[in-house]
Amino acid sequence: MSLTVMSGPEFQVQKRDFIAGLEKGLAVIEAFDQDQSRLSMTEVAQRTGLTRAAARRYLLTLTHLGYVAYDGRMFSITPKVLRLGQSYIHSARLPRIVHPQLHKLAHALQEASSAGVLDRNDVICIAATTAGRVVSATLQPGTRVPAYCTANGRVLLAALPQEKIDAWLDEQRLEPLTPHTITHKDRLRIEIARARAQGYAAVDQELELGLRTLSVPLRNLRGDAVAALNVSVHAARMSMSELQDRCLPALLQVQSQVRNLL
Repeated sequence: MSLTVMSGPEFQVQKRDFIAGLEKGLAVIEAFDQDQSRLSMTEVAQRTGLTRAAARRYLLTLTHLGYVAYDGRMFSITPKVLRLGQSYIHSARLPRIVHPQLHKLAHALQEASSAGVLDRNDVICIAATTAGRVVSATLQPGTRVPAYCTANGRVLLAALPQEKIDAWLDEQRLEPLTPHTITHKDRLRIEIARARAQGYAAVDQELELGLRTLSVPLRNLRGDAVAALNVSVHAARMSMSELQDRCLPALLQVQSQVRNLL
C-alpha cells in the first residue's frame, strides 16, 4: 500500500504502519458536507463504503468524543470538528506566511483574494480576505472547490509532471457547474498547458456564474509550487482583460516576495 501527497514530496506508507480505523473515522467526518449536513446511519454507510454496523460504531465513537451530534434520528457534525482545521491554520507555516501578503494584496486592489493548496481532486482554501467585496461563499479558509474549473486548481495542476496530469484527468468526471464550465478533457488539458506556459490561469465563470478569477502559483526557492494565490471579481464589474491588466502585476509581485519566505 502506498500513499502519494500531491502538494509535497512523495512517500510510501507500509501496510503494517497504516491505521485503517483512522482512515475510516476521517471518512465518516468527511461524509458530511454543505449539501448533506445531517445524515442517517445508513446514508453515512453508503457515502463511506462502510457496512451499516461499522458506520454505527464510528458514529457512536465520534459522538462520544464530541465531533458528532445525534438527535435520535440523524447525525450531524459539531463545531468541535473546527479544531482539526484550526490546528493547521494556527500551526502550519504556509498560511502564516501567506496571510499577511494576501491581506496587503486584497486591500491594495480592493478585491477579494484567497490562497489554496491541491488536495486530490480539489483545492482547499488556506487563507482568504474579501477586502469588503463578497463575491463568493467559497472564498474562506477551509472551503473546498473542484480543481478542474478553478484558476488556483489549474495553476497547481500545471506544476505537476505531464504524466501525473494525464493520470489525474483520466480519473475526473467533469461536471458542468455553469454553462461556461469546460467539461471536455482534451480542452481542459490545453487550458492546463496554457497555465503552465503563461505562468498564470484565468477562469471565467466556470465555478459560479458571475465569478471571474486570476491565479498564480506560489513557489518556494526550489521552484516547487506549494500553493496558489488568486484575485476574484464579479463579472458585472470587470472584464477578463481588465482583471488581467489590473491584477496580474500585483499577483506576480506577491509571488516574487513570498518565494523568499517559503
